[in-house]
Amino acid sequence: MNDRFFFKLFLVFSILNGTFVLLKPRLLDAGMHFNVLLIGNLLLAGITGLSYFMSRKGLAAANNHVFVRSVYGSTFSKLMCCMVGILVYVLINRPNVSRATIFTLMFLYLVYTVFETLSLYRLLKKKT
Repeated sequence: MNDRFFFKLFLVFSILNGTFVLLKPRLLDAGMHFNVLLIGNLLLAGITGLSYFMSRKGLAAANNHVFVRSVYGSTFSKLMCCMVGILVYVLINRPNVSRATIFTLMFLYLVYTVFETLSLYRLLKKKT
């Protein structure tokens, strides 16, 4: 892989973790669960790396439909993993679930999905 996706992914992950660490007092005052945010960020970065790898493999295929299926599959699997993670969080912390934490996790999903899509778009543009 000649592109620098994984370096950029690590950079995005580090920036988000750094932001969470810097804003920890504010996040705790807002009733958010700091450890859940850090774990969610780590899992989303890992899932994004895996789904990018799947999509990149589909991009190398001769049939364009393979690429489309791999992008849909990776996006869907990432969304399902996020939903399962949120469900586990809600079931474990049922009495004191933080909606702000859930919305922040969904925002992280959006950030990583946009990041992955833009990277794949650049690769597809280079290929054609």
